Amino acid sequence: MTRIQLILLAAGGSLALLAGAFLFQTLGYAPCKMCLWQRWPHAVAIAAGALAVVIAPRVFAVIGGLAALTTAGIGIYHTGVERGWWEGPSSCTGDAGGLSGMDSSALLPGADVDPVVLCDEVVWELFGLSMASWNASLSLALAVIWFIAATTRSQPSA
Repeated sequence: MTRIQLILLAAGGSLALLAGAFLFQTLGYAPCKMCLWQRWPHAVAIAAGALAVVIAPRVFAVIGGLAALTTAGIGIYHTGVERGWWEGPSSCTGDAGGLSGMDSSALLPGADVDPVVLCDEVVWELFGLSMASWNASLSLALAVIWFIAATTRSQPSA
């Protein structure tokens, strides 16, 4: 594969993961704070892919790879929080400052408020892996593709 093909594959992978996150959200799986953190590096990777096609492919391939590593790192951290390996941010774990037993009507009576989503609860999993775990695994694979693209020699034009 050429450098540009690898970049498009990696950026397309981030686009697919981001689209999947939004699909799950439309299906009723509201994201927690850490889930939202994992989305931003995918947006950076997609933008890096678009820019790499136009200018400085090697530079933007490195940026895309770093973005993929960033979201993978957040995903690993989130997985550890979900599995109880370490503590997460107090604002979205445990009882979230006493909010865990409350519904939206108790928080703001009369308002239509989404429920509080805690970061240490697994709301969906496949083959024993949560969404955060899948994001981490797939993002690590995308980072490998990005860095292969960054180190691949440019193909001479025919």
